Amino acid sequence: MNNNKTNDHFEYVGNLHIHSRYSDGGGSVREIARSARTAGLDFIILNDHNYMTDTLHLEDEGNYDGLIVLMGLELGRRYHHYLAFDLPEMVRAGGLSPQGVIDLGNRNRACRSIANHYENDMPFTETSIAYTWNDLSVTKYTGICIWNFSSRWKERVTNPLTGLFFLLFKTRMLKGPSKKTLSFWDRQCRQRRVAAIGGSDAHGSLFKWGVLRFIPLPYDYTLNSITVHLLSEKNLSGKFNEAKDQIYGGLRQGRLFIANEKVAPAVGFRFFYISESGSNLTMGEEATFKRGILFIETPDKGEIRLLKDGAVLKKWRGSSAFYEVEESGVYRVEVYHRLLFFEPRPWIFSNPIYLR
Repeated sequence: MNNNKTNDHFEYVGNLHIHSRYSDGGGSVREIARSARTAGLDFIILNDHNYMTDTLHLEDEGNYDGLIVLMGLELGRRYHHYLAFDLPEMVRAGGLSPQGVIDLGNRNRACRSIANHYENDMPFTETSIAYTWNDLSVTKYTGICIWNFSSRWKERVTNPLTGLFFLLFKTRMLKGPSKKTLSFWDRQCRQRRVAAIGGSDAHGSLFKWGVLRFIPLPYDYTLNSITVHLLSEKNLSGKFNEAKDQIYGGLRQGRLFIANEKVAPAVGFRFFYISESGSNLTMGEEATFKRGILFIETPDKGEIRLLKDGAVLKKWRGSSAFYEVEESGVYRVEVYHRLLFFEPRPWIFSNPIYLR
């Protein structure tokens, strides 16, 4: 279990949006947990499709030799997929409007995020089927999944040759969150706090094409791809229910950042704010504006971009930076890391610090 502590916070690494044999995944919960432990994760949350599974399977939640396993759902079928976390019981969403699905999650006190907001299809095998979220008039959701590993990978596979290429270079060629998704998220954050998450959308599924049979994206790979790094003021409890509350509390508040671990290990990234009066804010937190300084620390050198209200404010190269803040705004950070023979790759995306 990661026990990295800087800036008065403990850091825990998890993977969200995982599918098991309960819906269209290829592994059991215990097999997935074994892969997650091998990847060095602290927690995982499964989100099997609600129209494929018979129940929420809360009986599978627990502490698996130091790994916290939690069960959620992915609501929706053809369009408007919605990740629901911290549900007390199974819910069905058939026939509901997009807002109805969100309201259903709210009534069940779920932590909920729009999934696959501007997803594209895999042209090679999925015949232009993309599971997009089309209704942008919805309200009362608490988060958006801005970076989905499987979606960003598969949308570039147009034929067998590109499939082979992106299998060989899936680490170095993965795109970051789409500009449309980031723009939509930034607009929402200017109005209210909206937590960003990322996920692997791991399936571990067998791919069949002619006589070929193989698993292109096994759990061992995808569970250590797009992760979330949760920051907690307290060490993660040894009591399962308390640890569960800590994890979901951090997700609701957006006290986290999203990282592509395949670019470089991201443990140790920090983005925080200290005002002239000495008050301290970290990612996902909000306060009335006071002059102060934003601090950025990265575990390796990269191109650091500070954004205000969705626009790039300043760039640095290195592993640390600071910025004197003199006006209100919604501030977040993106970090790009250079790999040999490749242009800087998208690495870390923080949740904002809200100075209203």
